[in-house]
Amino acid sequence: MRQPRTLLWPALLAVAGCGGGEPFPAPAPLPDLPTFEVTAATTTAGRGWDGVIEAVQRADLSAQTAGRISAVEVDVSDQVAAGDVLVRISAIEQDAGTATARAQWRVAEAAAVEAELNFRRVTELAERQFVSQAQIDQSKAARDAALARRDAAQAQARQVAQQSVYTVIRAPFAGVVAARAVEPGETVAPGQPLLRLHAPAALRIEVAVPQGSAAAIRRDPRAVVALADGREVVPASVIVYPAADPISHSINVRAVLPDLVPAPAPGTTAKVSFAADPERAADAAPVSIPVTAVVQRGEVSGVYVRQGDRLLLRQLRLGARRGDRVEVISGLRAGELVVRDPVAATQALARQREAMHGRDD
Repeated sequence: MRQPRTLLWPALLAVAGCGGGEPFPAPAPLPDLPTFEVTAATTTAGRGWDGVIEAVQRADLSAQTAGRISAVEVDVSDQVAAGDVLVRISAIEQDAGTATARAQWRVAEAAAVEAELNFRRVTELAERQFVSQAQIDQSKAARDAALARRDAAQAQARQVAQQSVYTVIRAPFAGVVAARAVEPGETVAPGQPLLRLHAPAALRIEVAVPQGSAAAIRRDPRAVVALADGREVVPASVIVYPAADPISHSINVRAVLPDLVPAPAPGTTAKVSFAADPERAADAAPVSIPVTAVVQRGEVSGVYVRQGDRLLLRQLRLGARRGDRVEVISGLRAGELVVRDPVAATQALARQREAMHGRDD
């Protein structure tokens, strides 16, 4: 970590230098300002790799038949159980097609029965040698053709009936509605997206790491996942892919998250740190501080560091923000005291300057 640099902003200096070579006078005592001690992250080891959380069980539900949306029973964020009705599509054409196919099936069934009876009569006459072998063969072929037409009509009826089943879209598993793409009254075609569903309990995150890091992670798969809300969790399992990407030559590593309450939303970012990653020095462990302790001056970020009765405004280089905390890349060291309220620190500096000027007078 870089050495911290104190900002020399004239309006925020604790004490002005005395003229000539005289030593600085002792500053006036500071009031009791709430502070916290900077501590290095101890649970996150190794380099952090950014990735996106995704649901293990997810489904994009699309229309499998054409029609008009008659009802949408759910909305975004609704909890659904397996088998719940989500969307209904008008089934007038599908029901009519089903009725027609079933009627054709009954006609083919009747023709098959008649052909079977005719074949039996011809067989009985053949035993008494009243018909020729050619007539027997013709009767048998007619029977077989009628049976085949019956089976085809039966399959066609089942296929058409399935179109009516497709007019009711049900949840394939218990989960949460993540997206809704249709409204009642819209006309849909096969393949058109309707809803997106995911199960919030089973989550995972995948990150791409260099080949050298992947080999070390495969030997020692210990990891920590830092979520966007500031929580750090240990994955239930870590899986290193057996092959590298042919374009980037990186290797994907999948970390399966344990059950979390509340569960992070799929699509949010998180950082995975591996203990076996050899590219992070032990003394480079990051620190994080409350966002409320940071003071912003234009594009420059800083905090008030207390050193005895002096307040120093320290410039920081900040990293990712997770919840109410932000990572400090450089500018602070473990063990330093930071004022929690920068406004109170500014007021304390003003009072200290006034006391110094009064003492000079």
